[in-house]
Amino acid sequence: MAFKGKRFIVGKLGLDGHDNGLRIVSKWLTDSGYEVVYAGLYNSTKRIVQIALEENANAIGISFLGGEHLFYAHQLMNELHQNEMEDVKVVLGGVIPPDDVRELKGLGVHAVFTPGTPKRKILDTIDSLFQ
Repeated sequence: MAFKGKRFIVGKLGLDGHDNGLRIVSKWLTDSGYEVVYAGLYNSTKRIVQIALEENANAIGISFLGGEHLFYAHQLMNELHQNEMEDVKVVLGGVIPPDDVRELKGLGVHAVFTPGTPKRKILDTIDSLFQ
């Protein structure tokens, strides 16, 4: 596969404990040739960035279902900048209002997936980040 060896760190930030969707997308990524490191639940942005640094990650994928996406996206992007990791792609998904997508992309988030996004669109968009 063209993207074999690209490493994704996936996880949840804060107290949101719902990770079914994240696990499903992780499986899709793995089946598509990506290496996925599952960071689990209840992470801080510092922890996610530290894992990404230790694992030499190419991308970070975070799922949000509780409305805290803007708060944590600001922190995550700042933490990546402070660690000189601007080359790491950031992908967010979950219950994110369409009006917030523009702001997230303005922060430097590379892709945002909202409920109902088809599998093929998610994978094609992620693949395009590495072309």
